Amino acid sequence: MNEAIFAQISLAVFLTTLIGWMGFIVWDLAKKSGAGKFGTFALFTVLGAGVVGFIIKTVLVEVIQI
Repeated sequence: MNEAIFAQISLAVFLTTLIGWMGFIVWDLAKKSGAGKFGTFALFTVLGAGVVGFIIKTVLVEVIQI
């Protein structure tokens, strides 16, 4: 396994772990602050938009390179 393949695999694994950890943090924040259903939905929607943007950017870069 060369360095490029290792970097690609580790980026995918650690980025997925980071996104999951951030989801847990948002859930914990909503729980501890007593945000309720609408507040929790708003937190996940707004903060999840950054994750969706990152995924869209990654897909677009791959499509443009083809």
